[in-house]
Amino acid sequence: MRKVAVVGTGLGKWGVRSATLKELAQEAGKALFDDVEGLPREEVDSLLVGCALAERLAFQSYVAPLVAEQLGINPTRMLARTELACVSGQSALKMAYMAIATGLSDIALVMGLEKMNTPDMSETQTSMACVLDREWEGVNGMTAPPYFAMVAQRHMHEYGTTQEQMAMVSVKNHRFSATNPYAHFPKEVSMNRVLNSPSISPPLNLLDCSGITDGAAAVLLTHGDAAKEMTDTPVFIEGLGQAATGNLTANLPSLTSWPTMRRAVRDALKMAGATIHDMDLAELHDCFTISEIIEYEELGLAEKGKGGRFIEEGQSDIGGKLPINTRGGLLGCGHPLGATGVAQVVEVVQQFKAQVPSQRYVGGEWGLCHNLSGNANNHGVVVLRRGS
Repeated sequence: MRKVAVVGTGLGKWGVRSATLKELAQEAGKALFDDVEGLPREEVDSLLVGCALAERLAFQSYVAPLVAEQLGINPTRMLARTELACVSGQSALKMAYMAIATGLSDIALVMGLEKMNTPDMSETQTSMACVLDREWEGVNGMTAPPYFAMVAQRHMHEYGTTQEQMAMVSVKNHRFSATNPYAHFPKEVSMNRVLNSPSISPPLNLLDCSGITDGAAAVLLTHGDAAKEMTDTPVFIEGLGQAATGNLTANLPSLTSWPTMRRAVRDALKMAGATIHDMDLAELHDCFTISEIIEYEELGLAEKGKGGRFIEEGQSDIGGKLPINTRGGLLGCGHPLGATGVAQVVEVVQQFKAQVPSQRYVGGEWGLCHNLSGNANNHGVVVLRRGS
């Protein structure tokens, strides 16, 4: 098994874009090739594309060959698209990792993208309802906001978590997104604004929720022997973990305890030979403010039920136990489903390369990225380490 490193990154602007799916791919792809100077495109032998809802939202199937054409590459080793809702991008990254580690590929480009804003927002909402069990829950309106509202209600009931503590997550992440020119929402918000934003699904208000966002992100992977030829700071993928359970909410063991996340975290850290306390920063899946609070607990950073206190004490901010979502998270950057997992890796890599603004710079040696999908029944984790 060969070592696998990230040697280049690319992002396009995220938001409500007039750009097509093709154009989003072009933007992130150009940024990637600009980052890896002098790389002949014919040397990219594999392309893995994470994209969740292209058929329904962009009316486009056969996405991977389409992206290859837009990037001007002709894959000769691997070409595939991955679909796993919000974990689509990280799944593409894992496929690329396996291809390079086993020798099937030498240089793989990973693209995550999603075109989510349609002329009729009801079409987007209806399509999102396909993520949960369509026959039993989707047709009854069980999209993400009502599901995570139930999670928040239950966490508040069991542990005394408050709306103010959830609002603190949004305030922190928007403060970071204000330093990120690629973010959908590059501006700070106050506690008062979060608490008084329109109610979406009680107790979740508008600013407790991530946005419906168009966007793309890309990374370039190669094996360890070639990494130093492409960058002075290779970032190695040291650990991977994933675990899932069934899709029906009624069959979940708990709304507030996510054992599949704990398993994915454990496996990724074990593979990396590290602990959560070795991490210098983390990118977590804050699709809703309550999600980040529960993730503190499942990572082992806070005792069960004390995730609200963790944010209240500033422990997930720079200077705390573990800086989390320094790019702005899903709350500040938006959430183009297939792109999110790849953009999380981009942030960690750019942190290690000191390519981010000083207001959110952490640096360090170890980083962790976490994605969830569905009704928090599927979790993926990637552990990264800065090389030299």
